[in-house]
Amino acid sequence: MRTTNVHDQVLRAALDLFASQGYATTSVQQIVAAAGVTKGAMYHYFASKDDLLFAIYERMLSLQKARLDQLVAAGDERGDDVEQVLRAVCEDVVTTSIELLAEGTVFTRSQHMLAPERQAEVKRRRRAYHDDFQALLERGIKEGVFRDDVPTAVLIAHFFSDVHYLPQWYSPAGPETTAQLAEQLTELFLRGIRSTGHSSRKD
Repeated sequence: MRTTNVHDQVLRAALDLFASQGYATTSVQQIVAAAGVTKGAMYHYFASKDDLLFAIYERMLSLQKARLDQLVAAGDERGDDVEQVLRAVCEDVVTTSIELLAEGTVFTRSQHMLAPERQAEVKRRRRAYHDDFQALLERGIKEGVFRDDVPTAVLIAHFFSDVHYLPQWYSPAGPETTAQLAEQLTELFLRGIRSTGHSSRKD
């Protein structure tokens, strides 16, 4: 076993165990046994289970924020309209949430078990993502593309309620592919927020 893989092996083992049997009932001994490493090797990278739980969240939040930034920048560079940019962002967050379904399961079940300072950091990171998402909505409202009779906070909650509950109802064995589901959820959301008389402009 290569030392450079210990970090990822421990994190993967913790993720699998937290998702399958819960954070509270998973012991450090179970994690290191599943990872095939010693406790000393684990503690070189993670001081506690709390560190592992936060690292799982951090990976998901960092990836989705980086993807949002990339999609907005690329859309602006191409001159896409705001709905095209928001469509790309929505489809991406559904897709990455499915790809990181185990992380989402752990996030939903266990985030309240993080230490208070870590919970505050998770909240701050999620707020940063939502602020950028909200900026797209506000831009669309200003341009007359999206409806202005519903607060943006409600529109955001409407979309992300579906995303956050994916671990509760989504099954990879279902009839839709990831791309199809991402497109369907996104189109349902966009239909609900378009201003009267504005038509969709898909790529």
